[in-house]
Amino acid sequence: MNQSTNLSRTNTVPIGDEHIGLERTNGGHVLPGVMQGAYSYEREERGSRLLDYWRIVSKHLWLILGISVLIPTLVAIYVVRKPDIYESQARIQVDLENANPLLGGMSKNSNVILNSETNDPAYFNTQLQILTGPGLLRSVAKTLDLEHNPDFLRETSSKNKSTWLDIRGMLGLKAKTPPQSSTPDVLPQSSSSSSSTAAQEQAEAERLSDYVDDLQETLKVEPVKETRLTVRETRLIDISYRHSDPHLAAKIVNTVAQIFIDQNREKKTETSGSTGTYLLKRIAELQSNIRGKEEELINYGKNHQILSLDANQNTVVERLEGLSKQLLIAENERKMAESAYKASLQPGAAEALAEGGINEKDVPSATRITTDSELKLAELKQKRAELLVENTEKWPAVREIDKQIAAIEKVMGDARRRATGVVTTNLATRYRQALATEELLRKAYDQQRAETLTQNEAAVSYRIIQQEIETNKTLLDGLLQRTKENDVVMAGTPNNIRVVDYAIAGKKPVAPRRVLTVALAFLFSIGCGIGLAFIIEYLDDSVRSMEDVENLLRLPAIALIPQVGTVKPKRNLAASGKKGALVSSNGSGSGEVLLTNIEKRSPVAEAYRHLRTSILLSTAGRPPRTLLITSSVPSEGKTTTAVNTAISLAQTGAKVLIIDADMRRPRLHSIFNLSNDSGLSALLSREASEAEIISAIQHDEASGLSVLTAGPVPPNPAELVGSEQMLKLLSVVADNFAHIVVDSPPIAAFTDGVLIAAIVDAVLLVVHSGKSSRKIVGRARKLLQDVGARIIGVVLNKVPSTGSNSYYYSGYYQHYHYGAETTADQQ
Repeated sequence: MNQSTNLSRTNTVPIGDEHIGLERTNGGHVLPGVMQGAYSYEREERGSRLLDYWRIVSKHLWLILGISVLIPTLVAIYVVRKPDIYESQARIQVDLENANPLLGGMSKNSNVILNSETNDPAYFNTQLQILTGPGLLRSVAKTLDLEHNPDFLRETSSKNKSTWLDIRGMLGLKAKTPPQSSTPDVLPQSSSSSSSTAAQEQAEAERLSDYVDDLQETLKVEPVKETRLTVRETRLIDISYRHSDPHLAAKIVNTVAQIFIDQNREKKTETSGSTGTYLLKRIAELQSNIRGKEEELINYGKNHQILSLDANQNTVVERLEGLSKQLLIAENERKMAESAYKASLQPGAAEALAEGGINEKDVPSATRITTDSELKLAELKQKRAELLVENTEKWPAVREIDKQIAAIEKVMGDARRRATGVVTTNLATRYRQALATEELLRKAYDQQRAETLTQNEAAVSYRIIQQEIETNKTLLDGLLQRTKENDVVMAGTPNNIRVVDYAIAGKKPVAPRRVLTVALAFLFSIGCGIGLAFIIEYLDDSVRSMEDVENLLRLPAIALIPQVGTVKPKRNLAASGKKGALVSSNGSGSGEVLLTNIEKRSPVAEAYRHLRTSILLSTAGRPPRTLLITSSVPSEGKTTTAVNTAISLAQTGAKVLIIDADMRRPRLHSIFNLSNDSGLSALLSREASEAEIISAIQHDEASGLSVLTAGPVPPNPAELVGSEQMLKLLSVVADNFAHIVVDSPPIAAFTDGVLIAAIVDAVLLVVHSGKSSRKIVGRARKLLQDVGARIIGVVLNKVPSTGSNSYYYSGYYQHYHYGAETTADQQ
């Protein structure tokens, strides 16, 4: 009990020159050493920073490598998919505006306007602005018809579809567009014609604005500088443009140069230019009017079946003329047939017609009979006359002839009567046929005449349209002739701007520079990865390394306990077939890593031996007898550390007692598989004697430890540990044991540990590497310092094998492991 005064102190003993401190070797192991003054945290500034930077980079190496691979890969995919870009360049020369020497120093043509300010310093800069102005580029877009050019539209669309716009579209953050007015009117009111023209120009400017913007973004206009002479200014301007189509790029550049020259010439010939503009406009209007009238003429002719107004080609007129001729013939035939028929109805007319007008067409059979009878009658009469010369009329031969003559005459009379009937009938039939033919032709003639009259009425409008077309064509020819004359006038106007070199289609692409882009992306990704690593490190509030403990918490790190399963055993350990068990010494299977169950040459065992050495040499004269092992928050491994520290001290042959002062969550009885019916809570709740205290202590054969369990969970553990009975208990056990290790509740969560820290010789703070918050650990340190606790150091527990702490126990251990066990050790 002679140490009660030491146990009852409330103020910490300052760490001075007389105390034993800790020093770190170059390898990073914590070794005992004599501290000179306060614990030294100063190191060389530059070396410390470089090591810190290297530690951060090594810690986040995979993150940096991942970003360094991801970003260049994405950039490579992007640039590979980008089309090759070609550049075309033209060069123009802009001289001062001088009078035409052919005109004697002044223009004789009133249409030519000469600039008298030939030395205007702003003239050259003005031309540069005109070259990139929307007016000139709008003319380029119209001349090349870029709004209907699929190559240009495809390039413009690909430019507008950027990755950022796609991301914004996916997030619903599309750019706001101003509302479009159906009839925008931003121009001042003026006359109807000028207002209409201005409105058309405004509409055209709005329609071509996107193409003009794209040309302004891509078109590059730069004055040429001469670097070899003192005076670097020149009057040359380079015009360049980039596009995936080299021919289109060259065409755009040449068109820009040509339109620039043309506009400059038009400015010099303002009147001729205005006249030319008016003529071109009128020509376009007339051409459009002529096309419209010709289409109207064709449609009108189709609708009214007018093929041509020429009499030689008009079938309607030709048909009418033919019917008219046929009708006249039919009328004449009808009149003749009517006259003949009416004449045949007169008395004797039929006989006369029969005798005088008989022909084979009218009466073919009668004609043949009469002709034969007359010939035969003539022969008989001649024969009778011959007979009467010698004979009388009563001569039989004469009388026979008379009979024949009478018979012939009778036949002839009958034939004449039949011929007269046939003639009358034929004349009547002919008359009726002529009359019917005339009626039919007259009806067809009347129909054709009506159709011709209708067509003639349509032909009037048809001819009017024709006359309009002919008039417009005549006017168009005149305007074309005047345009040519005006062009001749304008061509004779002097121009101070000319093309020095025309652009040609590029042979080799100038972009994208894929290798350079990927290389820059790689460098950028490395920078991003390192920057992100530093940001993560800055935002990381956990304690991870010895440097964090020493620099941020201002506490000495006296041991690093590796995380079980992360450190590879030595080859000679693996060959021996021995393994550490994650079970308690008594086989309870609580999952605690006890020194009794692991290789004594393992990194964990070596770490606890370092911890034991540091504890034994932590104070001057003698090691601390009562040692509190605690943590800031739960689950940091304080109980396991306390158990293994006690076991390590017991391995030196000293009597060691471990007390479970965590009466809120006791665990020692389950680790050692001991009874917890009577323990610390029972001893503190009454005036226990020294014999009762000693009898409550249990012994674990496997570890050689004496254990005072927590006992039943009390309702007021803080009052118990802060009572006088706790001081008495520590005094009693201090007389019987060389080392007393106390396991208490977390400092930041409960006051039990703070109360105990005030009455023990030393405090050891356990910190979970990578989990414990710096602020919470710092708060726990402040709580301990406020009660005067002597903090001998920090145990960095569950340290992973990777990172800045790996070399402290893994690399060093693998390079400087023990040799083969001796026979005695093996036994």
